[in-house]
Amino acid sequence: MHRPTLPPLRRWLPHYLGLLLGLGLLLSLAAWQDYRQAGGQQHWEPFLWEFSSVAWVGPLALLIHLTIGRMRDLAWPWLLLGALGFNLLHVSGMFALRFAVYSLLDQPYQPDPLPDLLLYEGAKDLVSFGLIVGISRGIWAVQQANLQAQELERTRRELAEAKLARLSEQVQPHFLFNSLNLIAEVMHQDVERADRLLCDLAQLLRQSLAAQERGLHRLEDELALVTPFLHLMQTRFGAERLQVQIDVSPEARACMLPALLLLAPVENVIKHDVARHQGRVQVQLSARRVLDRLHIQLDNDGVDQPPPVDGGLGLRNLRERLAAHYGDLARVDFGPADRGMRLRLELPASRDLA
Repeated sequence: MHRPTLPPLRRWLPHYLGLLLGLGLLLSLAAWQDYRQAGGQQHWEPFLWEFSSVAWVGPLALLIHLTIGRMRDLAWPWLLLGALGFNLLHVSGMFALRFAVYSLLDQPYQPDPLPDLLLYEGAKDLVSFGLIVGISRGIWAVQQANLQAQELERTRRELAEAKLARLSEQVQPHFLFNSLNLIAEVMHQDVERADRLLCDLAQLLRQSLAAQERGLHRLEDELALVTPFLHLMQTRFGAERLQVQIDVSPEARACMLPALLLLAPVENVIKHDVARHQGRVQVQLSARRVLDRLHIQLDNDGVDQPPPVDGGLGLRNLRERLAAHYGDLARVDFGPADRGMRLRLELPASRDLA
């Protein structure tokens, strides 16, 4: 855990000097009222007295603040020693400044008797020292709490990013292995056709790697991955057996979503439906933006025996990725529809790239 430090001078020094100036003026005006009532004639004297005190309290308060920030524990002996040192430095510096100004102005200066002076200034300095210590500890405590909150947020974000990376990495090998298995079947029947499929697959893998590095991209970019994959599978199974319909509005195409989000569900349609049945299967992918929500729907029909409603690992991966990105703002529904299955996704319709 890092310890808090002082912010850059330009951020706090002007405010601190303004605070000292305001404090000096406030004390000076109060002392000036008493000075006038007592019959004083040199109206600048109350201002010199108070500003000579503030001029030393200012740097001493900073020194105390820095010392407290470096100390883990403030034991009573250290506090008493600090209070004594604060009093000695404050009184000696304050009166040295006063005597210097009076000497320059060629004016006499007669302070109170030493016992009264030490008692009066000692009591004030003890109170001032206590206030400075209390305020300083409060400032450091707030800074430490903010630092801990920032580190906690950074840790949470890093964990979320690591989880998303793990979930994203699960998609590509699964998709790759199933695609290679499909191509391997064609290899024994039509070598040229299998070669074309391998070229298309290589291009698709390059695009998916680039998408995975981005993390988030537009639905338009996701379709640029899904569409070639569907064409690849149509080449494998034939356009009559696998029919594809994509209907996505321009507003939906501009919305952001996690990269490779739809590739796994589409791949599962091929794996569970087309590859296991001899009949015609129609895959329909549609998306609309409704107000601030993006609605995506993936349908497949023509399947006599649809897959289990739980959807397996692919659906769990999908749910976890959406939960990691959007929390409770995303919704996933999966279940039977007509003679096939329907996957519905609903998530925030964001256009931000960050």
